[in-house]
Amino acid sequence: MMDATISFYESMSSLSSAMTEAARANDWDELCRLETEVAGLRDLLALQDPPQRQSQLGEADRQRKMALIRKMLADDREIRAHAEPWLDNVRVLLSSGSRQRALNSAYGMPSG
Repeated sequence: MMDATISFYESMSSLSSAMTEAARANDWDELCRLETEVAGLRDLLALQDPPQRQSQLGEADRQRKMALIRKMLADDREIRAHAEPWLDNVRVLLSSGSRQRALNSAYGMPSG
């Protein structure tokens, strides 16, 4: 029978894989939705399975947990690789819009 802790990590890993697919597809809304689900599972795990309980995992479960964490970290790196260029573009657009509004304000021109 699988330990409840491992079940949480399995679910989080599955969502992490889906997040990676969403990032590859530039589906940022789906990525955010999935991220919220992962955060909810993480919070539940913290409440229901405190660290002292997690240290009682058997060796096989401990190895599985480590493998799942490594996979989620790899997914996170790939998600960031897809998201960072998009975020850079958003920053540039927001920055140029702010500068334009500041110039309009400085010279008494209406924004919009």
